[in-house]
Amino acid sequence: RVRPVGSARLPTDHGVFEATCFRSVDDGIEHVALTMGDLATASERGVLVRVHSECLTGDLFASQRCDCGSQLHAALAMVAEEGVGAVVYLRGHEGRGIGLGNKLRAYELQDRGRDTVDANLELGLPVDSRDFGLGAAVLAQLGISRIRLITNNPHKYTGLVGPDLQLVGRVACPPSVTPENVAYLSTKRDRMGHLIELPSAAL
Repeated sequence: RVRPVGSARLPTDHGVFEATCFRSVDDGIEHVALTMGDLATASERGVLVRVHSECLTGDLFASQRCDCGSQLHAALAMVAEEGVGAVVYLRGHEGRGIGLGNKLRAYELQDRGRDTVDANLELGLPVDSRDFGLGAAVLAQLGISRIRLITNNPHKYTGLVGPDLQLVGRVACPPSVTPENVAYLSTKRDRMGHLIELPSAAL
């Protein structure tokens, strides 16, 4: 489902990664994997992996409406600390798959009192339409077969795990809580089944 189209060394605040671009055969969208260390050797224990959905507002502009940007950087730091692992960045997943424009329309409804689930539904959009199979395809191209997945979302397992990819553990990524995102995080926990704990003072 994906083909590698280029790679290069990528020095970051978290260390030096190898960045590899993968192009989707179906739609031409380009995704990227940041890897570090000997992935083949780490497979026996389970490679530390984050499959991250693109969030322009959170990842690039540091929006406090979500915890996406902080989770991305926390995952890069975890991989760097371990010295081996992969962060797969899936583009085209904006707003859990509804696109940037629709996400901003949903934000406007949230400002009027809807939660993130009801805002999507009121717009006639799915709550979550992301395809994590592309992440599994990228991991297969990287030669990874056993993973310890950095996620708070148990539904992510379904799209990733299959005959060629085994989940051997989940690694929690505690959210960065702000006054602007606490309602969003509560909805993810209470209505979407995310395994997160929130400080009682924030609720």
